[in-house]
Amino acid sequence: MPGGSGAVTRGVVVMGVAGCGKSTVGTLLAARLGGTFVDADDLHPPANVAKMTAGTPLTDDDRAPWLARVADVLRAGADAGTRTVVACSALRRPYRDALRHEAGGDLAFVHLHGDRDLLAARIAARADHFMPPELLDSQLATLEPLGADETGLVLDVARRPAHLVGVVADWMSAEGPRKLRPTPSR
Repeated sequence: MPGGSGAVTRGVVVMGVAGCGKSTVGTLLAARLGGTFVDADDLHPPANVAKMTAGTPLTDDDRAPWLARVADVLRAGADAGTRTVVACSALRRPYRDALRHEAGGDLAFVHLHGDRDLLAARIAARADHFMPPELLDSQLATLEPLGADETGLVLDVARRPAHLVGVVADWMSAEGPRKLRPTPSR
């Protein structure tokens, strides 16, 4: 995948807090790009899942091996020439930096941003996920917006997933992903 200024992105990370639609948008985006989708939630060790299910936020020590597994997936996909799209919270800049470093190059981040009440309603409506609604505020407090030097796009999740995928696909077109373009109103 070409990136801005001749950089090559090693994959796409659809990021954001619980309930923003990372898995839905990531699945649709991978299909649109002819790539592979991986949900980083599936890469959590059982201890992390148990902790979150109990309503306990993860620590950086809990996240480190998980982020390494996510980066391994991105690296393997890039090395195989596959467009890999990963749904991963990637809430803090150090987590995104670790993903970039371990994946072996730049990544395109698609930050799905949304109103807290909308996110809470989406989480409450899910029956098949380990993340309880009580952890939303913790995630929102942890979230660090993409920096101007990060390759990324910010989109408002109030829009339909198909629309968001179209915006991302256009962004990733011939010119390739570029440094941050905050577009929450799109």
